[in-house]
Amino acid sequence: MTTGNWKSVRQNPPWYFLLPAVLAALVLALCILYLALRAVEGGWGELWETLWRRRNLVLLGNTLRLAVGVVIFTTILAFPLAWLSVRTELSRWKFISLLGVLPLAIPGYIMAWAILSLGGDYGIIYRLTGQTVPRISGYWGALLAISLYAFPYLYLNLRSALLGLDPAQEDAARSLGRGPVRIFLEVILPQCRPAFLAGSLIIVLYVLGDFGSVTLMRYETISHAVFIQYNSLLDRQTASGLALILVLLAAFLLWLEIRLLGRIRWYRVGTGTARGVRLAKLTPLAWGGVSVFLLLVYGAALLTPLGVIFFWLIEFPPVGEMPRVWRALGDSLSVAIPASLLAGAAALPVAYIGVRYPSGISRGLERISYFGYAMPPLALALAAAAISLQLFPFLFQTLGLLVVICALHFLAEGMGPIRTALYQASPRLEEAARSLGCNPLKAFFRSTFPLLLRGLLAGIAFVFLSVMKELPITYILSPWGFSPLAVNIWDLANEGMYAEAAPHALALLLISLFFVGFLMLREKRLS
Repeated sequence: MTTGNWKSVRQNPPWYFLLPAVLAALVLALCILYLALRAVEGGWGELWETLWRRRNLVLLGNTLRLAVGVVIFTTILAFPLAWLSVRTELSRWKFISLLGVLPLAIPGYIMAWAILSLGGDYGIIYRLTGQTVPRISGYWGALLAISLYAFPYLYLNLRSALLGLDPAQEDAARSLGRGPVRIFLEVILPQCRPAFLAGSLIIVLYVLGDFGSVTLMRYETISHAVFIQYNSLLDRQTASGLALILVLLAAFLLWLEIRLLGRIRWYRVGTGTARGVRLAKLTPLAWGGVSVFLLLVYGAALLTPLGVIFFWLIEFPPVGEMPRVWRALGDSLSVAIPASLLAGAAALPVAYIGVRYPSGISRGLERISYFGYAMPPLALALAAAAISLQLFPFLFQTLGLLVVICALHFLAEGMGPIRTALYQASPRLEEAARSLGCNPLKAFFRSTFPLLLRGLLAGIAFVFLSVMKELPITYILSPWGFSPLAVNIWDLANEGMYAEAAPHALALLLISLFFVGFLMLREKRLS
């Protein structure tokens, strides 16, 4: 009788699964190691002095202030939306859930461009009304642009948590005399804590790595300073030191999340099936308030950037800009397609040995992959550019290097759906195939791989969408004369050429909307 324990069949993972996983981890580890070595090459004293300069402390304070503000603002947006889509009669309207995800198709730098386009002496509001409205910029502009893009990350986590709650706990609290407010504060909110921490972590990591929105908004953060130092060739050592601060902040956040979530247990201890929740009916007054809230959120997150794009397209038909748009689209696709395929090919062995051969080695490889995703993209791109320039100059600013770094950075996104599919595929299928005379590799492709295909395709789609929108890595590592959509949008917006940026933004937006819709349909079919 078989035990179902895969480790009893083979203690060590096959070399053809282990080798690509190790290679991916080595490249990521080399980038992290380079930043550390580059930062200390002038001595620990100089590094310490650099890190504790008053200017750098101000940048650190600005970065943390923006991160905290974005978390607070996204919570204000995401939690009510998640509650309305799960616990009220609005849950029957499926498009509400879809609207909560669609802002992910509009990157923060496009949101910043749209906000900046509204104000000023030649902005859209002036053209429509003749009244000059000051542009929203600085801290509040960066806060608004990033929050309107990033709140779906928190919304998806909170919505998933609310869907998984067992109403029996609320009934028990109600039977003990607890009122609605105390049930919400003592029963529901504590169970949403893991989802809140997970969503907040993603948002803070995005804030740490973003330079597109903050640069357009003229708000100085560490990532903004790293970009300025690198792009102006002022001081690469200082840039490496500042990038190392971003890496250390990301590592601290990952450690903090593990500590905060390590001992939390919110699963049910009883048997049976959780009962459905009672949906709250909205009063006419509540309907009015909810309608205003939804109109404000989705109007700002979706209608504003779409309206800005179409205004500029109508006001200045992009006939002369279209050849450049098509070239930029081709450049974007030439990175996104191979990078997503490479990420899927690398994620498969990492996920496979992590699920089928759990050990210290497999866990270490997985953690390095996830840390590569958590590592701010600007820091990763800076390390990759410097390493290639010093050790492999023939790779510097080549399409191959750009594809590899994008694939490694988003490797963790491709692993998630594959891991889920692996957990659902029994290892006994491979055992049966091997008992029929297949070697391990042939047994994998005949029995397990067909079951992983949907998860693999979903992971590739996730990575494709992320690479299409990626700005820091593509800006730093793009070959000479290579201008993908993301870089063109940022360059044109940074120069105040808002009308010229509109067709590029529309092209990127249409592709992003298509893939977000594809991923949502996939989740609906799986559910």
